[in-house]
Amino acid sequence: MIVPAAASVPPALASPRDTARVLAPIAHDMQQLDALIRARLDSDVALIRTIADYIVGAGGKRLRPAVLLLVARALGAPGPLAHLLAAVIEFIHTATLLHDDVVDESDLRRGRPTANAMFGNAASVLVGDFLYSRAFQMMVEADRMGVMRILADATNRIAEGEVLQLLNVHDPTVDEARYLSVVERKTATLFEAAARIGAVLAGADPALELACRRYGASVGTAFQIVDDILDYSGHADEIGKRLGDDLREGKVTLPIIYALRNAGKKQRELIEEAIRDGGGDFGEIARVVQATGALDYSRARAQAEADAARQAASALPASEYRDSLLELTRLTIDRDR
Repeated sequence: MIVPAAASVPPALASPRDTARVLAPIAHDMQQLDALIRARLDSDVALIRTIADYIVGAGGKRLRPAVLLLVARALGAPGPLAHLLAAVIEFIHTATLLHDDVVDESDLRRGRPTANAMFGNAASVLVGDFLYSRAFQMMVEADRMGVMRILADATNRIAEGEVLQLLNVHDPTVDEARYLSVVERKTATLFEAAARIGAVLAGADPALELACRRYGASVGTAFQIVDDILDYSGHADEIGKRLGDDLREGKVTLPIIYALRNAGKKQRELIEEAIRDGGGDFGEIARVVQATGALDYSRARAQAEADAARQAASALPASEYRDSLLELTRLTIDRDR
């Protein structure tokens, strides 16, 4: 377990312009990725096209495929195969979001109504299935058994994470270990797979491949912890969802776990009741979370993961692509959405 460093005042939050600057070395790759995603989302089923267009229009940072492309470029393996597999990573991620929103009964993502809110749960689930199956078609097209194994294992672990999270919902006894087990599967796994595939495409030796895996896993863990922090400290118009949605859905995240450990009896009872029934005075709970130092603790945990990612990335040869991977660890922490 990583022991967090002392908490500090977070620096200025990253903007979309910062992200574009960090990803500038692969700007052309990202454009080709976008074109490939749009082409591979095509279907003669009109509803699939409609929902696919809606999803693409919602935007998103596409950090997972960007990690694959940056690692591949850093190790000298650019090209169409990297673009194809980066699109597979994005399709798997998008499919999980569609299914997540149905399970969570979410109606807002990235500042827009979710696909299930717009088109219904059945359509969202089925289009998510289409994305998974299209991703596996593209994996076969890549014809790299090692890559297929990585992606198949990652997809399975993501599904395990979804079920584990479902088991944790509305349970105030969830501890940090159970929380991190979900994070490792649900979020970190796909970042890890993306970085690992970039290394595999380059024919990296086992030690370098392991460093890339560690980079992806740590960046993914930091990313999720910051997401959970923003649920108690961000602004709804910036993070693209209502503040407190995690708690309303009964999700026990790191800030809440820490607050429960350090709050007084009445405050603990307030939080536990909110976890169980998804209600309560969210404003008061947010104040408890902040007063107990839960956000500082969570930021320190996220920073420790970002530092671990930076250390792992130092194994890559010096280049502008490695610089971007290093800078991405900062953006993962210093963001407002």
